[in-house]
Amino acid sequence: MTELDNLRQEIDAIDEVVVAQLARRFAVVRKVAAYKGKHGIPAVLPERIDVVKSRCAALAATQDLDPELVRALYDLIIKAACRLEEEIIEADAA
Repeated sequence: MTELDNLRQEIDAIDEVVVAQLARRFAVVRKVAAYKGKHGIPAVLPERIDVVKSRCAALAATQDLDPELVRALYDLIIKAACRLEEEIIEADAA
C-alpha cells in the first residue's frame, strides 16, 4: 500500500466518524422537534441559528479551518435540521 493509500484510509476513517456524529446530531434534533411541538415552539428560530453558525465558525478558526467553510457547512446542516423539525412537528400535530 502506498503512502497515498494510507492517507486515504485515514480520511475514510475520519469520514466515518463525521457521519456518525452527524447522525447523532440529527437524533438530538428529533428530540428537540418533539419538545418544540409539545411546547408550541416554532421549528425555525433565527436567533439560535445565528448563534450556532457564529459559534461553529469561531471554533473553526481555533482549529486552523476556514470559518466561512464551516459556516457554509452548518448552513446546510441547519437547513436540513429545520426541515426535519418542521416535518416532525407537523406530523405530531396531525
